[in-house]
Amino acid sequence: MSDHAQLKGDFAFFNRKPAQSDVLAEVKVGLQQEPKRISPKYFYDERGSKLFEQITQLDEYYLTRTELELFDICLPEVAKLLPERLCLLEYGSGSSLKIRKVLNEIVPTAYVPIDISAEHLKQNALALHADFPGLAVYPVCADITQQVELPPGLEELTKVAFFPGSSIGNFDPDEASDFLENVRQTIGSGGYLLIGVDRKKNREVLEAAYNDARGVTAEFNLNVLHHLNSQMRADFAVDQFEHVANYNEEEGCIQMFLRSKAEQVVTIADIHVALDEDELVHTENSFKYHPDEFQNLAALAGYTLVERFDDARDWFSIYLLCAD
Repeated sequence: MSDHAQLKGDFAFFNRKPAQSDVLAEVKVGLQQEPKRISPKYFYDERGSKLFEQITQLDEYYLTRTELELFDICLPEVAKLLPERLCLLEYGSGSSLKIRKVLNEIVPTAYVPIDISAEHLKQNALALHADFPGLAVYPVCADITQQVELPPGLEELTKVAFFPGSSIGNFDPDEASDFLENVRQTIGSGGYLLIGVDRKKNREVLEAAYNDARGVTAEFNLNVLHHLNSQMRADFAVDQFEHVANYNEEEGCIQMFLRSKAEQVVTIADIHVALDEDELVHTENSFKYHPDEFQNLAALAGYTLVERFDDARDWFSIYLLCAD
């Protein structure tokens, strides 16, 4: 670990992960709400991160494939629109496939991947550092839903935040607005946000993407319980839950749940949580946005649209925004 960025091909790991007591308190609050909730950020221990990489390769999961095809079209244009001497911040660093495409077109001075899963983050960051000589790489283990403290020494670089995969959809619109405002404060006036956003479309296409035939998404959803058992002294009987995902047309989002298959009581730390048979525990939303809806959301959070790129089917959009 280092306490200061040195640049010029440097590598340092920065731990900004919340204290375990804070994480436990958040989980307990969620499980005592009505309906019960577990934040999707707890999907991402090392196993969860690997399962999500498998999801991105599934036939039904069009999002990653479509976004990668769109990158081939838009990234050369984006590179022309950005200034020199950049610090690229990746929020929710997962598979390195997308960031490698970005780094091949946009050549920053420093790259700061930010993720809650420390070991997965460090492994990917070290691999990128080895493959991009001269690039300073500063992984930051942190909760991206909170304000992220960047490594010192990057103040003179123009910040470009990168948030692919339509992960913005995991927040409800109010939370998405808060996230966008937090990013804007981090990148500062004149900074940029490059963000991928899934669009509203046919229900059958959407629901198939979250109910794949191989059951990988179900395993990913259930993994949140394995994670809580491992990290927070919980005793979820994972085989007593099943994956549920459907499209709520009124809300404009896929909603993902874990259904309790029996009446049961779960202990987590010092509390007991009673679940009825068929009771649903909410684990994730995935909101979809028409372009005008997302552009209005971004404008209210303090951004100006620089450019928007759409795929041929109008299933997915990539936005380059500038912070006011």
